[in-house]
Amino acid sequence: MEQNISAKDLRISPFFYKSPYTGLVITIFTLIYLLGVFMNVLIITVVYINDHLHTPMYLFVCNLSIVDMFYITVFIPKILDILYRSNTVTFMQCFSQMYFYVVSASSEVTMLLLMAYDRYVAICNPLSYHSVLSTRVCVLLLVGLWATAFTNGLIIAFPASSMSFCQLNTINQIYCDAYTVAAIACAGVEVFYLVLYIELPLFGLVTFVCSLTSYIKIIGIILQIKSRDGKGKAFSTCSSHLVVLSLYYTTGMSVYMIPPSKYSDVLKQMCTILYATITPVLNPFVYSLRNKDMTNAILILFGVNSKVRRNC
Repeated sequence: MEQNISAKDLRISPFFYKSPYTGLVITIFTLIYLLGVFMNVLIITVVYINDHLHTPMYLFVCNLSIVDMFYITVFIPKILDILYRSNTVTFMQCFSQMYFYVVSASSEVTMLLLMAYDRYVAICNPLSYHSVLSTRVCVLLLVGLWATAFTNGLIIAFPASSMSFCQLNTINQIYCDAYTVAAIACAGVEVFYLVLYIELPLFGLVTFVCSLTSYIKIIGIILQIKSRDGKGKAFSTCSSHLVVLSLYYTTGMSVYMIPPSKYSDVLKQMCTILYATITPVLNPFVYSLRNKDMTNAILILFGVNSKVRRNC
């Protein structure tokens, strides 16, 4: 007999639930969360207290740190709660997590695109940098980013919450993934899938192609640099950005592209862990700590006097 979603709970079943290594898993996720929060708070603090860092690039870096903290907070505390207590969640909890996940993912991909565009303007059109990315333009871009992200969360979560479920109520993921929840629904999925297949290419493929195009054009400019040392430093920075960008998008897209098999659920969950927890922790190191001004500001904050070689 069909049962409306308000009538029963769901179970989130990650592959490491009730495993012999639960204690180790809890420790690892706790350390990842603490490291992620610490590094991102550090970046925001350093930028805030240093006037010379009040530029478009560091404004975007700060917002990326906010997005990354938002991201890992959506995932890790709930994972720890599942491991400590129970994997049963109410529908309200499930769709709330789904909503905030979509907000986080939408903000992340858009923020990475804005940062790629920022570097493109800075390297390919440096004389117009401050006019193209004025304070007013940056504020409007960020307001648009968050408005779009929160709206997109509603666009996904609302049709998902209108689905109905029958007997099957176990989600084989580490969180309430919209696609996985829809897979166990027995009614009301048509509108949801329509929205999902429009949203995924828009926020997944389009943002990736635009970000990748920016870095390809940047590399084209770098190849024209005559100084070997300057070319090497520029390549080092761009290659790091491309690695993080590729890691995030390939693991994120893999969750929806891995073909069904005996181990597909485990592979999807591992990919989810990579893009939802590891990438937000890597971002501060790649986008901030490889920068001389940021590194010096952090050293000064901790009372360390040191000259740092420029890395970007």
